[in-house]
Amino acid sequence: MSTDALSPAAAELRTVLERIVPAHRAKWGDSNGWEALTDFQRQLGAAGWGASAWPVELGGKGLDVNDQLACDVEFARAGAPRRVAVYGTNNVAPTIAAVGTPEQKHHLRAIMMGDEFWCQGFSEPDAGSDLAGLRTKADVTDDGFTINGQKVWTSIGLNATHCMLLCRTDPDAPKHKGISALLVPMDTPGLTRRAIKQINGEAEFAELFLDNVFVPRTALLGPLHEGWRVTMTTLGFERAGVLTIAGSLVGKVKALMHSERLAGVSPTLRDRAMHTYSKALILEWMGKRALAETADGPGAVSSLIKLVWSQLSVEYAELHADVVGLGLIAGLEADAQNELLSSRAAKIAGGTSEVMKNLIGERNLGLPREPR
Repeated sequence: MSTDALSPAAAELRTVLERIVPAHRAKWGDSNGWEALTDFQRQLGAAGWGASAWPVELGGKGLDVNDQLACDVEFARAGAPRRVAVYGTNNVAPTIAAVGTPEQKHHLRAIMMGDEFWCQGFSEPDAGSDLAGLRTKADVTDDGFTINGQKVWTSIGLNATHCMLLCRTDPDAPKHKGISALLVPMDTPGLTRRAIKQINGEAEFAELFLDNVFVPRTALLGPLHEGWRVTMTTLGFERAGVLTIAGSLVGKVKALMHSERLAGVSPTLRDRAMHTYSKALILEWMGKRALAETADGPGAVSSLIKLVWSQLSVEYAELHADVVGLGLIAGLEADAQNELLSSRAAKIAGGTSEVMKNLIGERNLGLPREPR
């Protein structure tokens, strides 16, 4: 396809990727190591594409719905490395932009340029999907907060430079009250992290241990004890931000549908591919709705698109594995192998599929909650 058939934004991005992706591969090969991934993120930032969905006044491209989806397909088409700044650009930064102080908003440029990489300290050993059950405590003092507790399943937690951390600041308040959001540099004394090794051999997640970690009052994001409201903003952006990953998934499905590999598979497998492709097109349409809703904040479609994306991720990974066949077993298809091993995590990250179904039933369909 020539760039003439693309929107101006997608054509510009294609030109950028045709320049930086080969140079990146020449330097790093197929490495998915942290240094390689962060180097690519900085190249994107330097080229003006570190956070293209952001408004122009914040340094982004201000892309509309169609352009965002078209650009996500371009990343997939180019075989670009994974964008590890996604937790900062899609989740934390929009929340800082919405409720942060002028001083806190200075983080936005660093996030966009790949100078800061943010994780989210939400889940705990006894409070995963039940986020309001968190126990990490922050004692409020005159000059700041002293934090003690533990977080788990923290994405990029082993390498992140900063963390948006949820803590209980009023232990006597009701379950969904008395929580505050704090912005914590990961090199703060008393904060240690331990890798969680996954089935694919990688360690994308980490446990965080906080032992008398002190941060000043300026670390408070949003009002004191109102962290639940701040968190719902972040989670809403996260579920809508899944669209960036969903766009990449749609691009992968389209690339597989148009690859020569499908020509040699059985009619049954081609039929499966067509079903998966149809679902990808539906996900793409839903993405347009989700992005339109985020113009005024996260909306009702966000939970639905997260659920569909997680299910389609598993379906695509299994399809891709069957298409490559024995190459998967022989270790000749590293991408397909990693996709298959990692796909189940999609049903957990950003809210389990079961939680998403409850949210959709209660908030979108108006169904009554099950008595407890």
